[in-house]
Amino acid sequence: MPITDWPESERPREKLLARGPGALSDAELLAIFLRTGVPGMTAVDLARTLLARFGGLRGLLAADRSTLCAAPGLGPAKYAQLQAAVEMARRHLYESLARGAPITSPLAARDFLLSRLRDRPHEVFAALFLDTRHRVIAFRELFRGTVDGAAVHPREVVRAALALNAAALIVAHNHPSGVAEPSAADVGITRKLREALALVEVRLLDHLVVGDGTVVSLAERGLL
Repeated sequence: MPITDWPESERPREKLLARGPGALSDAELLAIFLRTGVPGMTAVDLARTLLARFGGLRGLLAADRSTLCAAPGLGPAKYAQLQAAVEMARRHLYESLARGAPITSPLAARDFLLSRLRDRPHEVFAALFLDTRHRVIAFRELFRGTVDGAAVHPREVVRAALALNAAALIVAHNHPSGVAEPSAADVGITRKLREALALVEVRLLDHLVVGDGTVVSLAERGLL
């Protein structure tokens, strides 16, 4: 039965307009994005099939171009649209962070850093540069490495902080393994960064380790 023959209260688009996006399932949200199904399947049926194939929304959104385009009902245009939607969500988080109140706890930046780093196949070391009131000046990805680690150079972090006239930093990196537990190397580089930044009177507020949906704060662990 085509979606147009469904009761209005069950059609994804009408349901969203009447009750808000939070009332929709993942399949219904994806069906609105897909707009149409394929022969023998409505957009909702196709959405359910795709979610099962990719293991959920996260797997679908993280899929590379060739894998996604090989799925039924998708292609380069849909891949481009999905990537644009994901990037808009990231930028929305960043704008909210940059324009909001000063960051007063490590958790204030958690969602943004999680969205930027959690699905990277390699290790990325990044920083949020803050002013004297701990408002965001900029986000920068500073170093990239393999799945085994990233070479972090304190001198380059100090140079970036001075160039941006930052008063404080929150640094973060991801563990592609998905395990957010800080390593001995993570603790060591954190202390080196803190000492190097202190020489130019810039405070290191925290070092966040991003895993598979989890974030560990070294400051909260007493390891800063």
